[in-house]
Amino acid sequence: MKLEHVTADYQLGPIRSFNVLQDVEMKVESGSFTAVIGKTGAGKSSLLKIMNGLLLPKQGKVTIGDAIITPGKNKKALKSIRKRVGMVFQFPESQLFAETVEQDICFGPLNFGASKEEAKELARKVIKQVGLTADILSKSPFTLSGGQKRRIAIAGILAMEPDILVLDEPGAGLDPKGKLDILSSIASWHKEQGLTTLIVTHDMEDVAQFANNIVIMDKGTVVLHDAVRNVFSNKAIIDKWQLDVPEALKFQMKIEEKTGVKLPKVCLTIEELTESLIEAGLA
Repeated sequence: MKLEHVTADYQLGPIRSFNVLQDVEMKVESGSFTAVIGKTGAGKSSLLKIMNGLLLPKQGKVTIGDAIITPGKNKKALKSIRKRVGMVFQFPESQLFAETVEQDICFGPLNFGASKEEAKELARKVIKQVGLTADILSKSPFTLSGGQKRRIAIAGILAMEPDILVLDEPGAGLDPKGKLDILSSIASWHKEQGLTTLIVTHDMEDVAQFANNIVIMDKGTVVLHDAVRNVFSNKAIIDKWQLDVPEALKFQMKIEEKTGVKLPKVCLTIEELTESLIEAGLA
């Protein structure tokens, strides 16, 4: 997926925000897991929407495989892109609407041309992928817990069998365990299905644990796109963009300052920190 000189406005009814994206240049490698970070209003959600065709560029183009999104793209052409790029909004459970879980999950596949039996088979498949059992398919989604609703909403996107999955703060509003469960599941789907995945997050623990690339946005543009370890290894970047850092790296910095011993690598997880401390003879 490639964005070339993409500029976009956002309009909802009479309300229009100009240049929510400004001259964005970005290439996302197939199979990568990318975290998108930045301050509120930096353009993170708009970046995901333009990848899905929910927001059209005012200038520039978005290339997804052999499909191209341009300012004049028609709705029929966008439909195929939206099947290919599955978007999970923040608090996706608020979009559940059907009488049963099965009907909710089947809605997307049916809309994209699947037969009723094909859609039901997909529902049975994805409900297991999201860690729920088939008996839940006959239940009303509104009787379920928040975490279950979140999984069902994501299952509805997975049922469309996208190549690219874009998620806007998928752990928002969940307790720490629920959030970890959802993100771990996303990482599993990413690996098992060979997806290209992008998530918007404010939590650097999520970035360190799950992503291999990071995109930093500021004022509607991509200011940095690099490997996670490269970013957290660069104090100048951390200071310039006022990035929080993972807890393991905070501990590493304190240990190095106190002992004067430089650890063999930048540690992004507690496991890495433990190994480095042993290697340096500090544990």
